[in-house]
Amino acid sequence: MAKIKVALIGAGQRGKDVYGNYALKHSNDIEYVAVAEPNEIKRKEFMKKHGIKEEYAFKSWEPLLDKERFCDAVVIATPDNTHYKPAKKALEKGYHMLLEKPMSNDAKECVELGRLAKKLNRVFMICHVLRYTPFYSTIKKLIEDKTIGRVMSIEHSENIGYYHFAHSFVRGNWRNSDESSPLILQKSCHDMDILLWLTGKRCKKISSYGTLSYFKPENAFENAGDRCLDCDGEEKCPFSAKKLYYNYIGGWPTTVITEAQTEESVTKALEEGPYGRCVFNCDNNVPDHQVTIMEFEDGINITFNLSAFTNGIHRFIKIMGAKGEIIGDDSKNEIEVNIFGSNEKKIITPERVAGGHGGGDNGIMNDFVSLLLSKKGKALTSADVSVESHIMAFAAEESRLSNKAINMEEFYKKF
Repeated sequence: MAKIKVALIGAGQRGKDVYGNYALKHSNDIEYVAVAEPNEIKRKEFMKKHGIKEEYAFKSWEPLLDKERFCDAVVIATPDNTHYKPAKKALEKGYHMLLEKPMSNDAKECVELGRLAKKLNRVFMICHVLRYTPFYSTIKKLIEDKTIGRVMSIEHSENIGYYHFAHSFVRGNWRNSDESSPLILQKSCHDMDILLWLTGKRCKKISSYGTLSYFKPENAFENAGDRCLDCDGEEKCPFSAKKLYYNYIGGWPTTVITEAQTEESVTKALEEGPYGRCVFNCDNNVPDHQVTIMEFEDGINITFNLSAFTNGIHRFIKIMGAKGEIIGDDSKNEIEVNIFGSNEKKIITPERVAGGHGGGDNGIMNDFVSLLLSKKGKALTSADVSVESHIMAFAAEESRLSNKAINMEEFYKKF
């Protein structure tokens, strides 16, 4: 059987370490033959790992996609605001594609990519990895089997984790929506997608409320320094960069702040880079907590809670049906099913699968490779399906900013 040949655009943490390492473990089915990455250290590391020739290593995506099509597919894992142009050109060149979420930080561009997905006969998948996890797949089957009858309402929470929020959304790449994406799009188009998938229904109306309340200068500790290395408040500050990065050299999140994983390199990064800043003295503007209320078809009401102020990183869901309820906590890998009128409580423990996002990272790559090798079937996270969850996130952000409920049918017409 032929091997799938792929070009990587964006050799950051997701591209290099997730999608790239997958190929090293599945070398009989997939290999990377080209890379585009502006960071020389990351580019050369990827070249070395995958045996990529110098003539197929590029500093940007443009020269890679200017070439005549030379492989089967591209994986795009660049920053949010740089997805649309390479994705559009890759599709027009005839490549199959796996695109990191969100599709774009511009709603019109998301809709345009969705239209291209319908028009062109290509495998075009968006990285909504939660659909590929045993945890959510089990919940989906319980709903489809009518285990709890008709779904009436859902409570869903994404607990970002105080340290993850400080790293990614206060100091990091997604701290400022003017430069990247709204929080609910970047972090939670996953959640919008999973709610659409689980219910099998469309969202009709959406309202959202959220503010940046805590990570602001007026909440800084007394005598706090502009940078953590210049501050003596480490013991009382849970967000201290000293705690967060020195303790995890060689792993996430320290691998994000510097290529060289040594104490000296980490110190330099914290002295000079964005990750050493006090969390109360950054240029962040995304809300640190947000609640979204949605009305779906068939009278299904859903609340979604997104918060920085949690100890762990996990999702919690409670699905209330006419005959019972499903309660799931992905951190425990445990799903509880209660049927009304019965004292029996059923606990389901889905299969644990290796890989990030509860096995979803490997799951989506397995599907991508399988579709390309078999040349038949439809992706579970096809771009034409993914558009709706993105538009829901944009509508939620508009509602948050305007303090108005958004009619989804009318909102969609704008694009």
